[in-house]
Amino acid sequence: MDFQTAKQYDDEYIIHSYGRFPVLLTKGKGATVQDDTGKTYIDFTSGIGVNALGFCDDNWVQAVSAQLQSLQHTSNLYYTEPCIQAAKLLCEKSGMKKVFFGNSGAEANEGVIKAARKYSFLKYGASRNKIIALQNSFHGRTMAALSATGQDAYHNFFFPFVDGFVFAKANDFADILSKMTDDVCAVILETVQGEGGVVPLDKEYVQAVAKACKEKDILLIVDEVQTGMGRTGSLFSYQQFGIQPDLVSCAKGLGGGLPIGAVLFGEKTETVFVPGDHGSTFGGNPVVCAGAVHILNTMDEAFLQDVQKKGAYLKEKIEKMPHVENVAGLGMMLGIQLDVEAKPVINALLEAGLLVLSAKTKIRLLPPLTITQEELDKGLTILEQTLASL
Repeated sequence: MDFQTAKQYDDEYIIHSYGRFPVLLTKGKGATVQDDTGKTYIDFTSGIGVNALGFCDDNWVQAVSAQLQSLQHTSNLYYTEPCIQAAKLLCEKSGMKKVFFGNSGAEANEGVIKAARKYSFLKYGASRNKIIALQNSFHGRTMAALSATGQDAYHNFFFPFVDGFVFAKANDFADILSKMTDDVCAVILETVQGEGGVVPLDKEYVQAVAKACKEKDILLIVDEVQTGMGRTGSLFSYQQFGIQPDLVSCAKGLGGGLPIGAVLFGEKTETVFVPGDHGSTFGGNPVVCAGAVHILNTMDEAFLQDVQKKGAYLKEKIEKMPHVENVAGLGMMLGIQLDVEAKPVINALLEAGLLVLSAKTKIRLLPPLTITQEELDKGLTILEQTLASL
């Protein structure tokens, strides 16, 4: 199928809830992907942070394929080994106690919201149910996750939204402390606000929030859907902030290209859910979990140090490029603020053979964590040449 045929069918049969780039991608390997004409691109997006090991990593493909040949699905009514292995690795590497598997980041955030409210209901009663989220946050597209998202642009059309969410200013401890009233059960935050423009939170602020939550028995939830799975240079970003959350949501890179979400429960919350409280038909799917096991085993200390090194290299190189005002983020999750509008630059980069993302007014980079030095330098050359031509 060529691009024009694909576009025609897409226009005819698929809802246009996404603004697509005019490219039909057909196959990829590592951080390089090809379209229907044979043109190649360097991928600095990893499917919005999903392809942690790049396109078609040989060992990941082997793990998934082997599982497909033995058992593709059973439901959570039965035990399966990949699900148990993935949960064990997540707990051992995160310091958390238990795992619930679902299908997406939004579903994982629905799970942490339910868990936080049930914990507080059991201990304090039904009236202690509010959750503090941060302004400029993004937690997903389902109704509760959308209601927890602190951006006015998303709060339209779909009324009524789910009640019980209060918004505090990011990096303003006095503001969030003033909102920790007796009816609050949890705080949810992203250590780096990804969709909000790749905006990192201050370490001192995060630690102060965690301390206040502990003192008030308010659960601390960290949304690691985009920052998790090695993206920031540690398996989970909160591990760089010196805190231990009560609940963690993750997804994206955990699946490496297959749909998965997970809720990680800490010591306070590990017994909150009992049979019937929560569920997911496809959650813990053995094929997806087989891939996740490989990814988790791959992300050892040497792997994570390499991510840190590549992230620092990217930041250093980009900061010296024309039209770049600043580069923010952690590890290989970076946002580039230009002194010109980002959208035309993103389109020009596509034409030149580099795939990047946007985040508000910035160019957002989420390269595969396994990107080679050659691919990294090729992508940076395209970026620099494109910026220099403006």
